[in-house]
Amino acid sequence: MNKRFMALILVVVMTTGLPLTSHAENSSPSPKRDSTELQYQDMLMIVLLPHIEAAVREHYSKSLKEQLIVYPYYVDVTEVKRVNGFRGFHFILTLEAHPTVGPHITVGKDRLVFEVAPTLPGGMVKLVEFQHLETHEVPPHWQDMVK
Repeated sequence: MNKRFMALILVVVMTTGLPLTSHAENSSPSPKRDSTELQYQDMLMIVLLPHIEAAVREHYSKSLKEQLIVYPYYVDVTEVKRVNGFRGFHFILTLEAHPTVGPHITVGKDRLVFEVAPTLPGGMVKLVEFQHLETHEVPPHWQDMVK
């Protein structure tokens, strides 16, 4: 009787056009609207992305044949510290990246700590620490890219 009742409810909802609410949209951690903070973070990713990819590719080159891609929207800024006080231009940035292969297949999760300052020798960005946090199994049809 329960199954018949549920089927009847489903048919009524589908034929009358009553909306079924879903909370799936709220489960996504990605932002749904633009903001000044998001714009600044995206600009920061444009500047840091070559440094992030270099560190990630070096780590994964030992285990993968194919070159990785790090998409800027798969990098999260987890912490920013201003080293020398208010309006100082020396920062320590902690990021978490999810490198991918092929059609957005994530292969892991990594924490990168960068020092960013105009006074650094050799440039404004220096990788301070790289920590591999997780390894994700690639699908069976991508196993040929694993060393």
